[in-house]
Amino acid sequence: MKIADFFQELWPQSFGSPAGSLKDFLAASPYQDDQKIAEYLLAGHDIYSVMGSSEDVLGSGKTILGGDSIYTDGEWLWRGDLWFYVRTHHVKLPEEFLAQIRESNYAVPAENEPQLIEIAKYVQKNL
Repeated sequence: MKIADFFQELWPQSFGSPAGSLKDFLAASPYQDDQKIAEYLLAGHDIYSVMGSSEDVLGSGKTILGGDSIYTDGEWLWRGDLWFYVRTHHVKLPEEFLAQIRESNYAVPAENEPQLIEIAKYVQKNL
């Protein structure tokens, strides 16, 4: 399973070795299509839902509703607050993930229930 926002501040070690600190993946400027990317992230299939909010780990003082939830498009996983980090802090995403988002014309693939069940089992095992 690929994790789009695999930063040490956001995921438990049980998922493997993170790409590094979120602070190391900040861009000076936003993606030109950051709004569409954020919409894609918000439209993902909900795999693990958490009520409540998470604090911005980069210190803005803002909280993100459902930030600890986990979403997928069937290939990638990401947290519910990733859209916030992309829009607010210009977090860089993996190029392979960005290419997939853009190639799909910013539309999350339709649900594949057996696949989503397997992804949910993977997430539950590692939380």
